[in-house]
Formats: sequence, C-alpha cells, structure tokens
Amino acid sequence: MKRFEPRAGFVVQAYRFALDPNVGQERALRSHCGAARAAYNWAVSWVTATWWQRRAEQSYGIAEEDLTPWRPLSLPALRKVFNEVKHTDPRFAAWWADNSKEAYSTGLANAAAAFDNYTKSKQGARAGRRMGGPRRKSKRKARLSCRFTTGAIRVEPDRRHVTLPRLGTIRTHENTRKLARRLAAGTARILSATVTHARGRWFVSFQVEVMRDARTPAQADMVVGVDLGVKHLAVLADSTGRITYVPNPGHFDNALARLRRLSRRVSRRQGPDRRTGRTPSRRWVKADAERNRVHHQVANLRTDALHKLTTRIRAGHHTVVVEDLNVAGMLSNRRVARKVADAGFGQIRRQLTYKGEWAGGVTVKADRWYPSSKTCSDCGAVKAKLPLHVRVFTCEQCPLVMDRDANAARNLAALAAAVKAGTGVAGDQDAKASNPRGADRQTRATTRPRKRPGGRAGGATPHQRTETGILAKPKR
Repeated sequence: MKRFEPRAGFVVQAYRFALDPNVGQERALRSHCGAARAAYNWAVSWVTATWWQRRAEQSYGIAEEDLTPWRPLSLPALRKVFNEVKHTDPRFAAWWADNSKEAYSTGLANAAAAFDNYTKSKQGARAGRRMGGPRRKSKRKARLSCRFTTGAIRVEPDRRHVTLPRLGTIRTHENTRKLARRLAAGTARILSATVTHARGRWFVSFQVEVMRDARTPAQADMVVGVDLGVKHLAVLADSTGRITYVPNPGHFDNALARLRRLSRRVSRRQGPDRRTGRTPSRRWVKADAERNRVHHQVANLRTDALHKLTTRIRAGHHTVVVEDLNVAGMLSNRRVARKVADAGFGQIRRQLTYKGEWAGGVTVKADRWYPSSKTCSDCGAVKAKLPLHVRVFTCEQCPLVMDRDANAARNLAALAAAVKAGTGVAGDQDAKASNPRGADRQTRATTRPRKRPGGRAGGATPHQRTETGILAKPKR
C-alpha cells in the first residue's frame, strides 16, 4: 500500500484528547475494539490454516504443484473474503452489523501489515530483530483500539465534543481548541481518528495534516550535546562551554513504596483464577484499581516531564547531538533495567528528532560505538577501558579531571562540528569513519543458528514465491 505523503509545507501530526463517554458509548467503544480484534484473529487463522494444510500434505509426499494453493495476504483480498464470510460464519453473522465497517477494516489492515512485516523480515528487507508469524490476539491481553478513516469524523464547534462514525458525539475530558482553531482557519485537515483504551481511560487521536511554516531557531549557531544517564537524566553541554545537569525525576522510584503496599493489599484479596474459574471479589477489584491508578499517574508524570525537557532543549538550540543508545540491551540488564525504563531514553531521542524538524533545527545521531565517555574532551585521547562505577574522568595525557557525563556531553557537542566538516569521525552520517568501532567494541564470533527453510508451517512460506508462481530457492 502506498504511503501517504503530505503536501508541501504540511506535516502529519497527531492530536490526542481524553474522552468522557457515558455507559452506552463505552459499551459501543468496547464492541468496536472487540470487532477489530475478531477480524484480526479471523484473518490470521484463515491464512495460516493453509500453511499447516500444505505442511500436512507435504508429509504425505504430495507433489509441490498439487498442494493447496496459497491464500492471499493483501488487505484488498482479505477484505473481499471477509465481506463474504461475515454473512454466513456463525462467529460474525449474528452481530457484525452492530459495529462500523471501519472496525473490521482496522483488524484486517493490522493483519495484512503483520504478514507484510513477517515476509520482509524473512527476506531480510526489514531492519531489526527477526519477526515471527502473526499470532491470534487474546481477549484478556489485547489492547483495545479501533481506527476510523471514513465517515463523520469531526471536532464540534463547542470544543468539548467529537463525532465518530456509528459512535456519535462523545464528550471530551479536555478542550479541543488547539485542533479546532486550525480546522477553522483551514490550516489542518483530519485524515483519520483512532480510539484507544490506555491508562484506565479512553482516548481519541486525530491524525491531521497540518500546515507548518518554516522556522528558524532564535540562536542559529547554538549546538548542544545531550548525554543521557540514570544518575542525571541528561547532561547538556552547549557550544559556549556551559554544562547543565538535568536531574532524574525518578517517578517510579518515588511511588515504589506506595506500589508495594498496594500490591500486598491486592495479594491478600481473592483474585481471579483461570484454572478454577474463580471470579475476583469486589475488594480485589477495588484494590487492583487503586494500584493501577498509581501506575497511570507515574506514566503521566513521566510523559509530561519528557515533553517539557525536549521542548526546552529544542527551543534554545539549533543543533542537538544525541547518542544511538541500545535501550533494548540495557533493559536486559536486571541491575539497571528499572532505572532505564523509568528514564525513557528512547522517547527522548524520538521527541528531539521530530521536534527539531518542526523547529527547523538539526539532529545529529552519534554512532552507537562512538566512545564519548572514554574520549578526553580537551586533547582527544581515548581510554581503552572506563568502568561504569568510575564517575570521574581523568585523562592520562593532559591534566583534565571532570565528571564523566559532562565530558561525554562536551564530546557530543564537538561531534556536530566534525560531522558538518565531514572529517570522517564516528557519528558522521555521510563519511566513512576511520575507526567506527570505538576503543573496545566487541564483535560476536557466533552466528545465528540456521532455521528450516519451511518457516513456521506449511514448508515454504509465501514470501518465497516468485512472480511466476514457482517456489524460489531460500536464501542461505
């Protein structure tokens, strides 16, 4: 499917508002999200059934040309088959008309995207870790979400209500003036609306094509290096030599004692048990809701703090240099995983990037192996080792002694000038680095174990088919 491209001078932005639905509207919201999940599960089961059928036929020695044909994976094909099945399938025939067609389109689109990602991952055309085949979503664990792309989608003039297809007019918990003003002025156009249930309440996110004028930062020559950490959330070093420490709020640690107390209370109540079919008591439901409110409060505080930090950095600096941290690898370390997850390193870099595009600034991403902490910011000497518990950087070539985070931030700020000049140092996006591995980068000697070319089921998978329908040879 062709990706949407905004017009010149426009960007695609999301506006999210909390909803206050009544009892009937909340029931309808849950019904639409459940319909999206049911359509997704149907598509996954309908496609993978062929895979297992082909695998069973191959075990009996049936020739390749006589196997059950592959079923299509594209969204138009899935939608066409589903529109025929929903009238006769007992899983949908009795209630499919109660929801908008957009609910079923949401599930089918998600299934088509999942199969597409799986195919590209098997072919090696998708970055990141290898993806497995799509699996059915659980009713208890699946996130409630539904997307609307057609129909009556608008923000009401009173700025306290929104209208969605089949759901009608729903009151918003907050004022919608930020979006309403742009819509009234003709500088914004709603593309779609997505309703989700998160953090204990319902939200609606409008995907909007917004006109944004080209901006120039107030200080066009100001450069800042941002070193993220656990002790300090960020250490900023600008081109004037000023060092700024941003303390780590530690929202989760501040609420940890309260969460432990509430968790003990929950454990002492009669909770649900799927093995015996026991339903939770009212006291357990009440205690669990109280604990969840604390989790939601921590998440809201973290989101607010990160947005304020990134907005403040972008408002005062034209060029921002950040590191490409391996956040997933940090989360696998049980000693620092809780601190790293509470800090939100991935969100900081993402927000600095897109807010820089809006403000007309530049974002430089340092190479993951660039030794910012082990390099002297005065003479450029690189240490072979610098353990994490050593918090003070002491250069052996010059008399520099300073905090290791401040030293790393100064190196990141200096990296912007090197990238602009194209000197070829680590972190330059256009030039080749002379030693991009850094001082002590380790290279794995092991390789991934080879998997059977047959995929999850059905022998060869659909991505191995050629345009002529002949099975292509799997890549080694």
